[in-house]
Amino acid sequence: MAHFVVIGAGQAGAALAVRLRAQGFAGDITLIGAETPPPYQRPPLSKAYLLGEMEEERLWLRTPEFYAENRVALRLGQRVTAIDPEARTVRLGTETLRYDELALTTGAIPRRLPAAIGGDLAGIHTIRTLADVDTIRAEFTPGRRVTIIGGGYIGLEAAAVAAKLGLAVTVVEAAARILQRVAAAETSDHFRALHQTHGVRIIEGTGLARLEGDSRVSAALLGDGSRVPCDFVIAGIGVLPATDLAEAAGCALENGISTDELGRTSLPHIWAAGDCASFPWRGRRIRLESVGNAIDQAECVADNMRGAARRYEAKPWFWSDQYDCKLQIAGLNTGYDRIVTRRSGASVSFWYYAGDRLLAVDAMNDPRAYMTAKRLIESGRSPAPEAVENAADLKALLA
Repeated sequence: MAHFVVIGAGQAGAALAVRLRAQGFAGDITLIGAETPPPYQRPPLSKAYLLGEMEEERLWLRTPEFYAENRVALRLGQRVTAIDPEARTVRLGTETLRYDELALTTGAIPRRLPAAIGGDLAGIHTIRTLADVDTIRAEFTPGRRVTIIGGGYIGLEAAAVAAKLGLAVTVVEAAARILQRVAAAETSDHFRALHQTHGVRIIEGTGLARLEGDSRVSAALLGDGSRVPCDFVIAGIGVLPATDLAEAAGCALENGISTDELGRTSLPHIWAAGDCASFPWRGRRIRLESVGNAIDQAECVADNMRGAARRYEAKPWFWSDQYDCKLQIAGLNTGYDRIVTRRSGASVSFWYYAGDRLLAVDAMNDPRAYMTAKRLIESGRSPAPEAVENAADLKALLA
């Protein structure tokens, strides 16, 4: 009987294993994860779970009983130490498992602050796993001072939670503005103002020089010579695709584990999906860090492991919750040269154009704008920028 092995028990790994069984694969499935909890959703970690509004069990994608009933063997709290692509085996400690097809859904790992600038001091945290948040929760006591290094979405979501819980929050962003890598200045301005109304101090255009403290961090010294006292630090400086296993096995890498349009790596019988995988998209190679991509790509790979030969057609979408603001993003804004703004009360949306081509939208508390833009982008349609700007009813753009 065929044996399919999945390394990485996150959103993509769970989606892949479940899809295999749901689509009629009758062989053995083994899902291996380094963490001890069953596969869980990560987005609430930096929001509802950190706030104490969600119990751990509600994070689980499926119950352990579900996997048992569907004959998915969970190997949790275990790390694969090597892959032998010629023998088609993976090694877990002293045990060797043979596979017929192997999927790598190893996800991503957070960038850490270098030890040379104090990154190894106590009181410095990242937010990526359940264990990370369980550790950091004790730090979130009203009146304490937290410095967040990095003004991306993870950093800003953590800042919103900290401000809600009554902490004194400082966000330090080395780039000229928060969200510079991922959003237009208009979106940056929106979220800067939102955080400032909640008492968050935002420092832009100044990087971290070093962290101070004897054994535990006590202050952040910035590039301009200023000093920010703090009780703890959150590093929100992005993630790196987890590619060590793939690289050691001989897989080609390019901004992650390089795959073709079907999800195949450069090695036979080895596939990849989710945050760890890059793939061809509209004439270039991209890697998407999102729940939507993790699920959709993993399900496509599951089908292709069974011989479907289905091209993966990515439909990028993302979201972020900060205070009472829900940001929904459709598309990728790379290469935009014009922003069209729509406002209605507390709702605002920014539409990204390259010439006359609609690329993406950032919609804040504006689900109608998000859904309209998403449908337009996915169908390859681009209403004139003036039509978007002046439309009394967005539905008309879909006609």
